[in-house]
Formats: sequence, C-alpha cells, structure tokens
Amino acid sequence: MSDEQLGGDAIAIVGMAGRFGEAPDLAAFWQNLVRGESAVRRFTDEELLAAGAPRARLSDPSYVPYGVVMPDMEGFDAGLFGFSPRDAALLDPQHRHFFEVAWAALDDAGYDPGRFDGAIGVFAGSGHNAYLPYNLLTNPAVVQKVGFFLLRHTGNDKDFLPTRLSYCLNLRGPSVAVQTACSTSLVAVHLAVQSLLAGECDMALAGGCTIELPHRQGYVFREGEILSPDGKCRPFDAKAQGTVFGSGAGVVVLRRLADATSSTRSSAPPP
Repeated sequence: MSDEQLGGDAIAIVGMAGRFGEAPDLAAFWQNLVRGESAVRRFTDEELLAAGAPRARLSDPSYVPYGVVMPDMEGFDAGLFGFSPRDAALLDPQHRHFFEVAWAALDDAGYDPGRFDGAIGVFAGSGHNAYLPYNLLTNPAVVQKVGFFLLRHTGNDKDFLPTRLSYCLNLRGPSVAVQTACSTSLVAVHLAVQSLLAGECDMALAGGCTIELPHRQGYVFREGEILSPDGKCRPFDAKAQGTVFGSGAGVVVLRRLADATSSTRSSAPPP
C-alpha cells in the first residue's frame, strides 16, 4: 500500500505493556475489567501496621483503610538495565517499574532496541518522588555516604526518568520529561506522535508511572478535599463522593503507520 492509502499522518500502536493494582500485566488488567473487579482493597489492621501505619491512626474515624497495591512494588530486575544492587536500592520505585514496563512494551512490539535501524524516542513522566523523603532521607547513613545531590538526581528526580532509560538502552531519539499532573501520560503520547510526524524519531515510547508512598496504607479523609470518605470511587455516579489514588505504569510503542506496515522492516525482531 502507498503512503497515501495508509494516511501520511497515521500512527500505529505496535506494542504496549502495563502493570496496575491487582494486575501485573495487561492481560490480568483486562480480565479485572471484564469481571468488574476493583483494584481498591481494604487493608486489615495487621497489614497496615506491617506497612508502617501508626497504631493510633487506626482508631481515627477519619482514617480510611483502603488503597491500591502495585504488584511486586519493591522488586526490580536491576541487572537487566546494568544497575548495581546499591544503585537499584537508591532508585525511585516509579523509575524501576517504568523501566521494566518500557522493556516489556518493546518486547511486545517485537523490537530489539539494540538492533533497530532508527532513532527511538522516549516521552514520559512520573508522580511525586516520595521515595526520597520517606525512604532515603530518613536514613542518615545513606545520606552521609552517598550525598544529597546524588540521591536527588541520580535516581529520584522526575526530570531524569526518560533520559535515564534512553541512556540505559542506548536510545538515540528525543528523550523528554513530561509533567502535566493527571494528564502526563496522555500528553506524553501526544508529544510522541508529533515527534514521529516531524521525523525526529522512527519509534517512540510514551507513558508514565506513579506509585503511592507510603505503600499498602490508607489515607486520612478531610471534608472538602478530593479523597473518598469510604474508599469507594464511583465515577459518573450520583453517589460519587471522591476518588482513591492508585499506583500503576503504562507504556505504548508508537510508529508511523507506513513504517509499521511496510514489508521491509527497518529492524529484525529479536530471535
């Protein structure tokens, strides 16, 4: 087919991956949607205490013991990306999960980034880097040994999320940090599409990651705020009272449609 038949400005999603509450991958996420299962769960007192919630808070009537658990939140295949155990421990979990999901998305697309004959761009963002104040800065020995500058920049600053991935995978396309609050991943996709159409890259990864920390804990309800008083999120419902923040990561792999459907691939998939 000609470029005109395919549409000169058409974009194809050639791969995707994600992990969300109670769903380690897209297949599990889809099954949860089909079954109408919510990822929001109620924590027992034992679970909350084990996660570090203050005991006094459990008896607070404004405390809502609900949340969304990210599968294997603390886990990371550090060796795959060339991280030492110490560097991996200093890395924000949002970065860890984004890296793994980006790799899974490329695998789903059937492309080996090291063999792709073209520029691969990254457009992505993450949530607030709470790992730094809640986990790293509370350990004086780590701060003293590593230094605040490296702790903040090396693995926790949101601005370095896409460029760190580009460096680790030797990607040569544009690498842009996107931060637009709740629309970050959507805007990242928009910018990736524009970059592809402008010829800045031949493939683009777009998405984001957010993880609530402290993890496996509830939250305190305050009248007039956005959070739900009962841990239930009822969108488009007359009974809606607020939202429950969750954790998740998602990445799509994009190409110009003419390139994606060309009989002559610019890259061979990994064996």
